[in-house]
Amino acid sequence: MKLSHFGFELPSELLAEYPAENRDESRLMVLNRKDQTIEHKMFKDIIDYFDEDDVLMLNNTKVFPARLYGNKEKTGARIEVFLLRELNEEQRLWDVLVDPARKIRIGNKLYFGDDDTLVAEVIDNTTSRGRTLRFLYDGSYREFRIKLNELGETPLPKYIKRDVEPQDEERYQTIFAKNEGAVAAPTAGLHFSKHLLKRLEIKGVKFAEVTLHVGLGTFNPVEVEDLSKHKMDSEELTIDSKAVEIVNTAIKEKRRVCAVGTTVMRAVESSVSSSGLLNEFDGWTNKFIFPPYEFSIPNAMITNFHTPKSTLLMMVSAFAGHEFIKRAYDEAIKEGYKFYSYGDAMLII
Repeated sequence: MKLSHFGFELPSELLAEYPAENRDESRLMVLNRKDQTIEHKMFKDIIDYFDEDDVLMLNNTKVFPARLYGNKEKTGARIEVFLLRELNEEQRLWDVLVDPARKIRIGNKLYFGDDDTLVAEVIDNTTSRGRTLRFLYDGSYREFRIKLNELGETPLPKYIKRDVEPQDEERYQTIFAKNEGAVAAPTAGLHFSKHLLKRLEIKGVKFAEVTLHVGLGTFNPVEVEDLSKHKMDSEELTIDSKAVEIVNTAIKEKRRVCAVGTTVMRAVESSVSSSGLLNEFDGWTNKFIFPPYEFSIPNAMITNFHTPKSTLLMMVSAFAGHEFIKRAYDEAIKEGYKFYSYGDAMLII
């Protein structure tokens, strides 16, 4: 398969600028791979597709307020700093992206906040927009992290053109988020409400949690026609023994095992045993899934509607079948489904 196989025209009004009023009342398109049927539901109807001892796999990563605005010394120019990952806790070194990048050189200092209590020095160039910053702050590490959280804002994706609003702090976060480290939300999980999770639990559905800290690589465009030449950014992943036990029991009992989101799918398919079971994992993954691909762990998937030519669309095509996904996306556009992070959902069974 080539990059050009994944292009389609998406009307701009279908880009979701805001989430549904209630998490579990976004729309849900249900794709049945065996029957090749498409149903239109509400997200809370998902409970009808799961039985006792089926498993929903969730990504419990937590988004941190990764976008900061600072001023360059001397000129006072406003600079956006997007925190990617912490390199060294003791030295307060971070990998970041800066915008506009052409103005930011090694040795420059950036000042943050009204009182300039937080300062950062540029100590290295990593990519065209990437820099390594050393933060200078008079206080303990804990106080420094509190300051970063105070000054940072919710890192909504760039295609959402509006300003960040107070509700985004809650809504661009799953209700089961607990391990901080993501710069983008695992968006399929945003549709679950506390009430829906409780109803699923009462029905006997099991939950297995993994942690994959979503990086900005999830939005990186694919720039090669030959997909085998595309390189994914590495992301930090943890799969513990508890999740392994829940998932492998369900596989052996031939239950439904559903990956909630492309991040979960990438996580579990990064750690498969030779007998097709899930292994524990603690490290980094840069797994890229595109058609054709033989899936080992999940036999169902919840996902949002993705951008043309994105790695996420490629994974979903590999899971549901390329022609079936094309048909489903044509129908989604015709029916006015909302796309991307704050958009509607799809269940593939």
